[in-house]
Amino acid sequence: MPHSVLLVDDEKNILLTLSQALQLAGYHTELAGTGRLGLEVALARPVDAVLLDVQLPDMDGLVVLEQLLQARPGLPVLMMSGHGTIETAVKATRIGARDFLEKPIGRDRLLVALRNALEHRAAVEELESLRAESGRYEMVGQGPAMQRLYHLVQRAAPSEGRVLLTGENGTGKELVARALHRNSRRASGPFVRVNCAAVPHDLIESELFGHEKGAFTGALALRRGKFELASGGTLFLDEVGDMPPAMQAKLLRVLQESEFERVGGTETLRADVRVIAATNRDLEAEVAEGRFREDLYYRLAVVQIRTPPLREHREDLPDLIAAFLDEACRRNGRRPLRLSTEAVAVLSAHDYPGNVRELRNLVERLAILCEGPEISGDEARELLPRPRPPRAPGTPLPSGTEQKTAAALRPVGEKPFRDLVDDAEREIILRTLAFTRDNATEAARLLDLERGHFYKKMKALGIRRPRAQTPDPAEAESGTDDTAPGSSEAS
Repeated sequence: MPHSVLLVDDEKNILLTLSQALQLAGYHTELAGTGRLGLEVALARPVDAVLLDVQLPDMDGLVVLEQLLQARPGLPVLMMSGHGTIETAVKATRIGARDFLEKPIGRDRLLVALRNALEHRAAVEELESLRAESGRYEMVGQGPAMQRLYHLVQRAAPSEGRVLLTGENGTGKELVARALHRNSRRASGPFVRVNCAAVPHDLIESELFGHEKGAFTGALALRRGKFELASGGTLFLDEVGDMPPAMQAKLLRVLQESEFERVGGTETLRADVRVIAATNRDLEAEVAEGRFREDLYYRLAVVQIRTPPLREHREDLPDLIAAFLDEACRRNGRRPLRLSTEAVAVLSAHDYPGNVRELRNLVERLAILCEGPEISGDEARELLPRPRPPRAPGTPLPSGTEQKTAAALRPVGEKPFRDLVDDAEREIILRTLAFTRDNATEAARLLDLERGHFYKKMKALGIRRPRAQTPDPAEAESGTDDTAPGSSEAS
């Protein structure tokens, strides 16, 4: 998809000349004759760069520059002037302009400056992405199960075929998706992830395809969807089995025709993406039960790869533990720690129903709480999750929960399965909150849940987050505070 450039100048002939030159070079252009209109367009349109005149009829160009960068940090802005001074150029650069072009602007000078600005921005974004992902997306393990996985990734990655990743929670499906992208012909393009289970059903179409300004209540500006953002790269649809039926039909159409429209829009956009999907559900069973479209299943599962649970490659536990410990020490500012032979044996003997994700969280807990320089077997044993004993009949629920129904107090053997699951989730959340000293944001991170989903889960399970005053309804709905049961930070 071509880059979009906003031109802001009050001279129409300059606007048309620059616009024509950029369009011939393959850019899409937006035009504005005043500073205020330029600001409105920059906030309403997905522009990738701005050419901004210093002298405008309604606002100083440097003021426009400052407001642009406040609203869109990192947006490449090139200043233009017919009678610029060194002082103006220096001031513009200090504010954040990428370049300063003197009029009349030669075509070659214009294209070089714009290309450099866009490449600089792309390099910054890539560096930020690499820093954020450093150490997180390398698969570890040399056992037979992992060797089979590596072989499948190596065979599937260079193709354009869609891949469906299946496997239990916590087995590293996203790592495999990133490995497929990194070893594909689209590796230089973006890798865009969307969790289909975390997006409300009434917003998932907008999340995937974007929307036009005014398409629905709250659509205050044009928004690019994940298909558009992933153009030229890979779109990872995590938890695709949770996608609502109506959206399954729309996704199928995009996969068939490689075209889509934004919500509320009429322009047809091309979907130049490779789709990788993942699920922990048995989609064949979902198809048989009528909950997942059979034609969509076959479209997604051109290649199917199963990520093995940790119990199938326990021989890789020592390597995984060492890698996670090194990563946790770096991320938490700790000096390198080492594990005693006994500690490795203790951790290797433990069962991990949460798979690699559970192991990683446990090792990070050790890195944070153990003084070192060596983690002993007793320390590892102390921090292992303890089996939860059955709750005796009539025993009150843990502190901080609501006794919602009489069913919550029935003997374990008489409880419906859903109640048993709720009890287990409630206990896990309360234990994690206790471990993080009631920091809900940190608890959500350790449980690998999105913060908004974590708050909703707390509310559904009756876990109170007390406050000294009644929260603002909008804040309560968005889940923006970090207080939790008994937190001293509650306000």
